[in-house]
This record gives sequence, C-alpha cells and structure tokens, in this order.
Amino acid sequence: MKELTIISGKGGTGKTSITASFAFLAENKVIVDADVDAADLHLVLLPSVKKEEDFRGGHIAEIDPERCTACGECTDRCQFHAISSDFVIDRIACEGCGVCVHFCPENAIRFPQRTCGKWYVSDTRYGVMVHAKLGIAEENSGLLVSMLRKEARNIAENQALETIVIDGPPGIGCPVIASVTGSDAVLIITEPTLSGMHDMERVGKLADFMKVPAMVCVNKYDINPEMSKKIRSYSDRNNMRYIGSIPYDSDVTSAMVAQKTLVEFSKGKAANAVRQVWEEVETFLK
Repeated sequence: MKELTIISGKGGTGKTSITASFAFLAENKVIVDADVDAADLHLVLLPSVKKEEDFRGGHIAEIDPERCTACGECTDRCQFHAISSDFVIDRIACEGCGVCVHFCPENAIRFPQRTCGKWYVSDTRYGVMVHAKLGIAEENSGLLVSMLRKEARNIAENQALETIVIDGPPGIGCPVIASVTGSDAVLIITEPTLSGMHDMERVGKLADFMKVPAMVCVNKYDINPEMSKKIRSYSDRNNMRYIGSIPYDSDVTSAMVAQKTLVEFSKGKAANAVRQVWEEVETFLK
C-alpha cells in the first residue's frame, strides 16, 4: 500500500483539481480530502455518505450557574479573557487550557470535550472517499487529518486497496504536517509566480525535513515560461523530482462547472498533461 499526498505551498495552485483527476486515473485506491479547513473535493466527486461520525477534539469550559459563587477566581486566572464579568464563557475566546477548571474552589466549571465537526466515509463514482467538515472557527484540524488518514488505511487494508490518494491542505502548518507524516511521497503543485516559487520552496523544505520524497509539478506553466524554468532548476538542485508541466486550459473551469474531473471531461492539452503527470507519479511510487 502506497500513500501519496498532494500539497501546495499556497492556495489556488490547482491542487484539488489535479487530485480529482488522479482519483479518476488511479486504480484500487482510497481518496482522502485532508484539506479539512476548506474541503472542496466533494464538489467534483459528489460523495454519497455511508458513515458519519462526530469529530471531537480539545475541551471547552462551561460554568454551572447553580454552583458558581462569583468568587472571581476564574476571571483572574484566565489569560484569554474568555470569562465575562457575569461569569459566562465566550466559546470562541476559550482556548480549552483548563486553568479555570483546576482552580475553581467550588468545582463549578465543567470541561467537556468539544465537538468540532463531522467526518465521513462515502462512496463516489471512483471509489471510497474519506472526508470531513470542520466547524466554523474550530481548531484541531491536524488531529482530524490524522484521523482521516488512519481511517483510510483501515479501509485500504480491509479491501486490499493499493493506493491512498490524499488531497492535502496548502501551506506548512499543523494540518500539512499531519497530511505529510508517514506518506510514501508528496507531489507539490505550484504555479509560475514569485509567490508560487517561494511557497514551493518552503513546503519542499518541510518534506525534506520529514524525510518524505518530493515531486514537483507546475500548473499553468505557460503563463510564465521563464519562472517555470526557474522552478524546474530549483527542483533539480534540491533533490525534488520534476515530473511535469500543465498548460493553462479553459477546459479546467468548464470541468468544474460540470462537476467532473478534468480528465473525464476533456481530451485537451491540460487533461493530457495531467495524465502524463499521473504516469510519472505511478512510476515514482513503485
């Protein structure tokens, strides 16, 4: 079983569109949408939910007004100013540190685990998909990513599936680390701009630090051929395998509108390039 994580240093590089096409092209796979803070792979793959579970992570304080004596110990100790003068806790400001719970002399503060969202196992026209919906302003997305990957591994083992294709989040933060850790390879999707190259460098260094082999693909390479050459040169110098360039093609937008992957919607230049990139990925994973 091989795990491939598709990531990008920044948002808007086309990572999810390419992942959706990989879902079409790959055989015997599980699909994971690990971009839990802004999940959108479902917009193309149109999953039918078969299993739904609450995601719980972290805790939040709750004051019991029947037991509270308004002594002020909690307000004095809360470093996040999450407790009002009338002893009501702001659920957004509360960081779940538990200090107020520990020091309350009346044991008037409950500390239940918070429900941060939901995660799902679904069927799609390309196979099983594991995905989630994180609540507004909720945290612990790294923990949720790890949970999704664990569920995907269990499904792959039980069904003897060979590949896990993971649509990772952008950036280099906690959810990215959770999506990359233990993967067999990462594919970095970037675009030929200064910000695209800068953020590709950052996420490439992260993959190197995590000791995960990295590949690089430039999307819409032809809008800035000179920058595309610089990205390829950087990849070659930094032990990242450059596996392909995808040209700009309006078929990408048309495929999104039709709620289809690019490679099933089109036989144009971008779709053909994505197919070639997938062939390179398969070779790299062997």
